[in-house]
Amino acid sequence: MRTPRVSEDFVPISELKAQAAEWLRRIAETDAPIVITQHGRPAGVLLSPQAFDELTDHSRFMASVNAGMADALAGRVHSHASVKARFAKRARRSR
Repeated sequence: MRTPRVSEDFVPISELKAQAAEWLRRIAETDAPIVITQHGRPAGVLLSPQAFDELTDHSRFMASVNAGMADALAGRVHSHASVKARFAKRARRSR
């Protein structure tokens, strides 16, 4: 996803309403988010489906990393050897 350019990627809500198809085409071509303004202030952001997917995937990944770090800091971890032994024991029982 490309960083928005102030001179190109900001659009008033009235212009977006009037030319929605054109702005959607532009997003598909450039993969740049469009900042929608209302009364001269940012009011929303329009993203391509691909950019939205990248953003949500990244967010979920970072949440998982943060959860793992919190587990490690809280001592909720197991050594590699203990996990390996547990799986070996489980495999022997299922035979």
